[in-house]
Amino acid sequence: MNIFNKKSTYIIRFTLLVLILFMIGYGIMRSEVLIVLQNAINICLDCIGIG
Repeated sequence: MNIFNKKSTYIIRFTLLVLILFMIGYGIMRSEVLIVLQNAINICLDCIGIG
């Protein structure tokens, strides 16, 4: 039994897509990409024993 019809499913998907794209853009504007990359580098260096 499907409680959502096709139209409401598309509306929910579109809304989530717009929200996701907005949040990605907001994160890029705040330079969070650089923070995530720096943390990834630190974790990798710790893992192989250099950091």
